[in-house]
Amino acid sequence: MSDAEALSVNRRAAELTAALNRDAAILNLGIDRGPLGETLIDAGAKRRGGIDAGLRIAEICMGGLGAVRLIPDNATPRWPWTIAVASSQPVIACLGSQYAGWSLTHGTGKDAIFALGSGPARALAQKEPVFKDIDYRDEADVAALVIESGRPPPPEIVEKVTRDCGVKPSALTVIYAPTQSLAGATQVVARVLEVALHKAHELKFPLRCIVDGMGAAPLSPPHPDFVTAMGRTNDAIIYGGRVQLYVTGPAEDARALAEALPSRASRDFGAPFAEIFKRFKGDFYAIDPMLFSPAEVIVTAIESGQTFHAGAVHHKLLDASFA
Repeated sequence: MSDAEALSVNRRAAELTAALNRDAAILNLGIDRGPLGETLIDAGAKRRGGIDAGLRIAEICMGGLGAVRLIPDNATPRWPWTIAVASSQPVIACLGSQYAGWSLTHGTGKDAIFALGSGPARALAQKEPVFKDIDYRDEADVAALVIESGRPPPPEIVEKVTRDCGVKPSALTVIYAPTQSLAGATQVVARVLEVALHKAHELKFPLRCIVDGMGAAPLSPPHPDFVTAMGRTNDAIIYGGRVQLYVTGPAEDARALAEALPSRASRDFGAPFAEIFKRFKGDFYAIDPMLFSPAEVIVTAIESGQTFHAGAVHHKLLDASFA
């Protein structure tokens, strides 16, 4: 297998979606063909889904370039079950695939449909500026897209996705699950490493210098209310997430990155995310973007052997959110 084939996030994800199809009954998933021939996987809307499904979906989101596991962890003793993520290709896995950065809309007014697409299909569509920054493009003839939603995308969005990705509808797999579901919450918390990569990008740290990484965050309990569920998944990372990055370059750059990354540096830090969201009257983009980062960060400068720590887990805020 060539390097290009090995790093094709869509080809690698195709192997994982095939396993998802095979194990659908075990994982409580619904598998259907959409009106255009696309494969639709319901992981938490009409079907129950589950945590195991969420772990697998998270690995699909990372284009098969990351490992996602559920482990016990005493760093958050009241919420011991933790999502652990690791990747030896963190920039491509997180920013080139997992990041929910593709805005997909159809219609207007009360009938409008809005979704943020994540997963390997983004690397085919190339609709976001980040792909120029990371210099990555996939050229597979299959595509996988993940959306946080309680319903499948309409044909109009499927048409847009397949057109932009340059694949046939029959080659597209769309996985959907609402944030309120077990699978939905799991795959969102599994973005703890991606959140750190995204903030490093916002801080203008050279992404080529981030060569390995891992992260962990407590699995948030689900909630039937969307805002509460969304708040809990964000709080798992903002107040309970821990990330270690391995970087090349000067040790002082690694120190500066460690000090700037933790969520405590944000002006909006200090309350459960659902409260912050309501304070800004539901305007997600009015919230300080620097809030979206792990609670605790370790950055190792591999050429000097020096390691820098910053931030801390905030147990009281986790309890206020999860309880």
